[in-house]
Amino acid sequence: MDFEWDLGKAEGNRRKHGVDFADAVGVFEDPYALSLPDPFPAEERVATLGRDLLDRLIVVVWTWRGDGIRLISARRATPRERRRYAEDVDA
Repeated sequence: MDFEWDLGKAEGNRRKHGVDFADAVGVFEDPYALSLPDPFPAEERVATLGRDLLDRLIVVVWTWRGDGIRLISARRATPRERRRYAEDVDA
């Protein structure tokens, strides 16, 4: 799978949330990842909750761009999101 992102946006995301997009792509390999539509008026976006390449539980917002995936943002999961993930993994 091909991934892309805006370099300036990625640097801003890393400074703000401490999550590097290069690590965030790991959520797409997480067999327990949960994805939900993320309503945005300009384009169809998806929010995926899963483990990144550093095994952190994060939320990645992304969109399809051609045959690849364009990352928009990535942040650590909230306590509520952590519980949701744990419930689904244990189910």
